[in-house]
Amino acid sequence: KLKNFLEKVKKNGKHKKYDCIVGVSGGVDSCWVLIKAIQLGLRPLAVHMDNGWNSELAQNNIANIITELKVDLYTYVIDWEEYRECMQAFFDADVIDVELLYDNAMQAVNYNLARKFGVKYILSGYNISTEGITFPKCWHWSKYDKRNIINITKRFSEVSLKTFPAIGTIDRIVFEFLFGIKWTGFLDFLDYNKQDSINYLKENFGFKPYPYKHYESVFTRFYQGYLLPEKFNVDKRKVHLSSLIMTAQISRREAIEDLKKKPYGSEIELEEDKEYFLKKMNWSPKRLEEYISRPRIEHDKYASERKFYELLLRFKNKFLWNL
Repeated sequence: KLKNFLEKVKKNGKHKKYDCIVGVSGGVDSCWVLIKAIQLGLRPLAVHMDNGWNSELAQNNIANIITELKVDLYTYVIDWEEYRECMQAFFDADVIDVELLYDNAMQAVNYNLARKFGVKYILSGYNISTEGITFPKCWHWSKYDKRNIINITKRFSEVSLKTFPAIGTIDRIVFEFLFGIKWTGFLDFLDYNKQDSINYLKENFGFKPYPYKHYESVFTRFYQGYLLPEKFNVDKRKVHLSSLIMTAQISRREAIEDLKKKPYGSEIELEEDKEYFLKKMNWSPKRLEEYISRPRIEHDKYASERKFYELLLRFKNKFLWNL
């Protein structure tokens, strides 16, 4: 499967500047995709989306790998005030998936660049090995729900989405079926072991790992490590660690012991991130307490295209799976 896939990517990318797009966050999975793509003879354009929450560690990891591999990096920067207003709207709406904003915009940036350069393949760091266990639906929201983003931001703010590159269900259909752009979990072609990859990255690229998955973003770290457990009683580590158990990368006993620890390495780190969050969002400690104390509101209390997306997804899986 890997051999056939590589042949298709190289054939389609012949005589083009790039033959694939690789989104790079600074985390282990996306960095490993980029490294393996180069080692397997592909010519990727590395793409990073800056939403104002990059940790210094993530920036250094990306810089080291890009420099060593000598690949082109395209960074899309969303206007911070615009993005902050969008985040504030989601906080005011009391919905769970504030990260819908980043995930949606990141996918839009990758699809748009693939279209711009005539590339048919986007190589994703998503993989069964570390993400095979599906999140409960109540823990997140559809990542292509542009209508939900627009409705919430319009209802709770006066921001205009000028630099925010939202993508919806129809947009994805156009990219995938009209332009033939494929979003592919590249690591599923490989024998991917997370710890082995971390060791290789540390030894060859000066990579510095994060304590938990997706902690390369300061906000994601604070969101998963504090906001989700405190306001929504959700600990995403349960799903991430379960995937590692199922692929025999850790034992169940090790995972249970890990879950006994707090999502932060120390109270000092938590307080530092909390202070950073409050300053960046222009919040007072009281405002944070009020946000956490308010009840959860479901995403579909606002306008949404999730049901439409899921309907089309079922249709695709039933009739178009082998295309």
